[in-house]
Amino acid sequence: MSEIYVRPDVRAFLAFLDSLPGPKINELEPPAAREQARAMRELADLPAEALAVTRDLVAPGPAGEIPVRLFDSRATREPGPALVFFHGGGWVIGDIDVYASICAEIARTLDLPLVSVDYRLAPENPWPAAPDDCEAVARWVAESPPSLGLKVTSLVLAGDSAGGALAITTAMDLRDRPAKVPVIAHFPIYPATDMAGKYPSLAAFADGYLLTEAAMDWFSDCYAADLSHARASPLHADLAGMPPALVLTASLDPIRDQGRAYAAALAKVGVPVIFREAVGNIHGFITLRKIIPSAVGDVAGALAALRPVIAEAEASRVMAQAAG
Repeated sequence: MSEIYVRPDVRAFLAFLDSLPGPKINELEPPAAREQARAMRELADLPAEALAVTRDLVAPGPAGEIPVRLFDSRATREPGPALVFFHGGGWVIGDIDVYASICAEIARTLDLPLVSVDYRLAPENPWPAAPDDCEAVARWVAESPPSLGLKVTSLVLAGDSAGGALAITTAMDLRDRPAKVPVIAHFPIYPATDMAGKYPSLAAFADGYLLTEAAMDWFSDCYAADLSHARASPLHADLAGMPPALVLTASLDPIRDQGRAYAAALAKVGVPVIFREAVGNIHGFITLRKIIPSAVGDVAGALAALRPVIAEAEASRVMAQAAG
């Protein structure tokens, strides 16, 4: 059996984590776990780049207003696509502040307005609160509401980890019950697509690679989802007719194989898909770009691959609209 490749900066970060005293995230109460995630942001991630627009808004949701944040590198825009981003954190931790840096980077690099969603968290708001909120915000963005200040022609849905799953389920929701404008692409990053499944990567990376099996069990217990349902385990849903995808995984991730399986399932039913894997990197790397400098390249490479996917899909939408 070949030795597992771990990048030098990843190895140094994992050694640092192993030296830290105190309880693991799954040994904390959810509010304390959220504070721990916020505290890690300053240490682990790059500062958010200043953009022309960084504005907090609210969107209507099934249980009240949902906080969102608009990131845009341009003060004004012609009509075009908008990206809706769903943060990770096992449906229990994470927020739009923790993800502000990566959202600003995505908005700048793709030259798209990005709406980051502060959906309700478990266990206070168990499944399906999160997918319900994400669907509601996506539909709100599709309506080009006045407070957003944009004329949206199509949607791109993205997210990491739990947010990757939410990007997938929201794409399914809008495929099955179309919004005012279509979803033209989705970008799940190391997504959780089958939390009931047992894959080789779970056994290989159950402990010692940031995300642990124990933490995954804790997240799942808090989320309290029906794992047989398509909005909880989208890998087992009918994926025909899904929008084109870029799927990004990390090779040292216990849920790596869930992402690989999702990309394969899309290809099997004829959905255009690009698959990329950050070899030698760990789960969570998009918000660890300061402490794992090589992750900057992983993000840049993925976004470089995503740009033509979006451009082609939007061009196809325009042509179809003109012909129809």
